[in-house]
Amino acid sequence: MPAMACCVDAATVAPPGHAAFFAGDSSLPAMVPFGSSTALNSNSTHWSPAHSSALYRIEGWGAPYFSVNDSGNITVRPYGTDTLAHQEIDLLKIVKKVSDPKSAGGLGLQFPLIVRVPDVLKNRLESLHSAFESAIQAQGYRSHYQGVYPVKCNQDRFVVEDIVKFGSPFRFGLEAGSKPELLLAMSCLCKGNPEALLVCNGFKDAEYIFLALLARKLALNTIIVLEEEEEVDLVIEISKKLSVRPVIGFRAKLRTKHSGHFGSTSGEKGKFGLTTTQILRVVKKLQDFGMLDCLQLLHFHIGSQIPSTALLQAGVGEAAQIYSELVRLGAQMKVIDIGGGLGIDYDGSKSGTSDLSVSYGLQEYASAVVNAVRFVCDRKSIKHPIICSESGRAIVSHHSILVFEAISASAPAAMNPVDLPFILEGVSEDARADCWNLIQAAVRHESETCLVYADQLKQRCVDRFKEGTLGIEQLAAVDGLCDLVSSMVDASEPTRTYHVNLSIFTSIPDFWSIGQVFPIVPIHRLGERPDVRGVLSDLTCDSDGKIDKFIGGETSLPLHELEGDRSGGGANERYYLGMFLGGAYQESLGGVHNLFGGPSVVSVSQSDGPHSFVVTRAVPGPSSGDVLRVMQHEPQLMFDTLKHRAEEFCAQDHGDEGTYAALVGTIARSFHSMPYLVAASPCSLTAMNNNGFYYSNEEDYNAVIESGASEDEHWSYCYA
Repeated sequence: MPAMACCVDAATVAPPGHAAFFAGDSSLPAMVPFGSSTALNSNSTHWSPAHSSALYRIEGWGAPYFSVNDSGNITVRPYGTDTLAHQEIDLLKIVKKVSDPKSAGGLGLQFPLIVRVPDVLKNRLESLHSAFESAIQAQGYRSHYQGVYPVKCNQDRFVVEDIVKFGSPFRFGLEAGSKPELLLAMSCLCKGNPEALLVCNGFKDAEYIFLALLARKLALNTIIVLEEEEEVDLVIEISKKLSVRPVIGFRAKLRTKHSGHFGSTSGEKGKFGLTTTQILRVVKKLQDFGMLDCLQLLHFHIGSQIPSTALLQAGVGEAAQIYSELVRLGAQMKVIDIGGGLGIDYDGSKSGTSDLSVSYGLQEYASAVVNAVRFVCDRKSIKHPIICSESGRAIVSHHSILVFEAISASAPAAMNPVDLPFILEGVSEDARADCWNLIQAAVRHESETCLVYADQLKQRCVDRFKEGTLGIEQLAAVDGLCDLVSSMVDASEPTRTYHVNLSIFTSIPDFWSIGQVFPIVPIHRLGERPDVRGVLSDLTCDSDGKIDKFIGGETSLPLHELEGDRSGGGANERYYLGMFLGGAYQESLGGVHNLFGGPSVVSVSQSDGPHSFVVTRAVPGPSSGDVLRVMQHEPQLMFDTLKHRAEEFCAQDHGDEGTYAALVGTIARSFHSMPYLVAASPCSLTAMNNNGFYYSNEEDYNAVIESGASEDEHWSYCYA
């Protein structure tokens, strides 16, 4: 711990009683810090990937799909527990392959980057189906499980198409909650299993119902789920006009609900569904129109992230009672749709009392559902229904990884010597007294008293600065003294800010909007001890654009020092972080705050090649022009305007043809490149007769002149 006396100018004349403090042997005994990180201050001199795995809880939230290899890099295990050692995929190798320039054999994609692993998606589907099949066989259940994927979780074309393809062997279907989602589902299921369900949820108008009935006419296994009582009238009317016999379900409002954030849409006061009174009226109306046989499905939703199987069984049991009553009333019931709610463990705690975790696995979940339905149906002597679930989060979360760069970090506070005579020279008598009281408290090792006097001193000086009677140099000196005191009281390293090449509003919107915490981990250097604690600050001009909450209730994240000068562009000098379990909702909910668009996306499959993977799809992120179009701007017209202004500029300043070509080429490339920052080589700032427009080196300048600034080229530049 630094000693305050060692940092104070010994020439200062101390008031009576303080002479010993400045006599030379004035080091203060160490104060007990208020808090420190045991994980980062371990006495062990050896640090291994296993230490990092434990520190970041990777086994807790990542198993069986993520681990750390001997090189200290995060690896993806595409087949879960069935993954062999040689099939593990090093995430850093993927990042290097897709981000390296094409001239170096890479794909030249820009960060941030989403890495999709369809093999993980397939394994999640297979594991969910296997869990239910195992429970059905173990309990003697006399029907089958047939799930659907709610496309709202991630509507990406290739994600949905993969789910339909991978789920076809076990009749896996889709759920839609809007007209565009219904069109998407109809199109994809044309290539799926003909028995796969198409569940139509959400509020509906005549057009929505017309589309759903048309889907049934096209031989898709479509079920219209009533969210409001009035929707039944539209179904009856339009089905008669189309001469289509509909299959109808409805969502029931259960009394069972959970108290967490994700349970707000459940229970009697929930947003969706019919009450028992409304259910009886719908049954009566269908009976009056001779369509009670069309009622075949009961749907309910307890809420996302159901924390425990006890709550799950209570909800499923209640719904099974309603199902049995509908059978008794004459409905030809076939399917009980338990909705979503199958949670994932974001923080690895296996807790049943947190929105971030669940206390069960896939097998426990499936067994609880099957047992609850079987118990009620056996007691009522009712045929076991098909069990359907709408598990979106649990299916897609693991297969998608957001990778982004830390581009800089705030420097640790420098411990400059404190010039007390200079400080005391311009401060008030009250502030001078605070200063001496502060020193006296430090001698007595009174930590809290030190902080009180430091705050008082600082506030008095700030007030005088605002009045214009204290110079900025003296204010800075007071700040330095107070920072020194704070560092003495708390000996732990201060939290640093790591600036990341990312928009939280675009790529991790759930953190900003509902405080959802995701696992964030460096994807490499995990064989090194992370000696820094930091928070993450994004590129947006918004105070909410930061991540300062992490799994485990932490307010900072263990990180490594950034190596060397990043501007050199070397891959080993870059620092990559990964956000995991974000495959659900984040892409569809992300906005364009500050006009930062979405990330680049690659799909990677396991292969027997030297690096165990092959990139099957690579899509650059939206360009600045693409994002501008979203907000109704016309990039071509904007370019023409700027091109004309560049022409005027060159004409007025007698710029040559090369300068004009460079200006226009730069503007054009800016429209075509992503809005995020690019690691470029250092600018030489050599004007080279180009009227104040600077290039990174002479080769760049000459290349532009010779080529006429073709828009297809990628070269570095900066402004003076």
